[in-house]
Amino acid sequence: MKHDEFIGQVQNRARLGSRGDAERATRATLETLGERLPEGLAENLAAQLPREVGEHLRRTEVFGGVGTGERFGLDEFVARVHLRSGASEPQAAFQARAVLAVVRDATSPGLMAKVRESLPDEVRSLVEAGGTGDMTT
Repeated sequence: MKHDEFIGQVQNRARLGSRGDAERATRATLETLGERLPEGLAENLAAQLPREVGEHLRRTEVFGGVGTGERFGLDEFVARVHLRSGASEPQAAFQARAVLAVVRDATSPGLMAKVRESLPDEVRSLVEAGGTGDMTT
């Protein structure tokens, strides 16, 4: 999947008004995910995404590797996406689900299974819910 296609899918699934909003939601979600995933897994995931998108996962390794693999739950995950994106917390949760649904579509099922396994159940729900807006936080 190419960068433009990835961002277009995020924009569509998250029902965002602009590509800039989709870029912001993608960056906020993947930087937060990069803080939560173990370092090697974040790198493997980044390698399967368009370069510009994968860099958001790598950013936590390069600039704050201490935080990689941090342990936090759903509330903290959504709060971090909210702070980074500027969206309200409910919007941040919805946008994160949309971004992660596109990530799921753009990467191998085996790798996404490892991502899910590395997350606590409540955060895993973001990956499994998809971008339909059916799950509320």
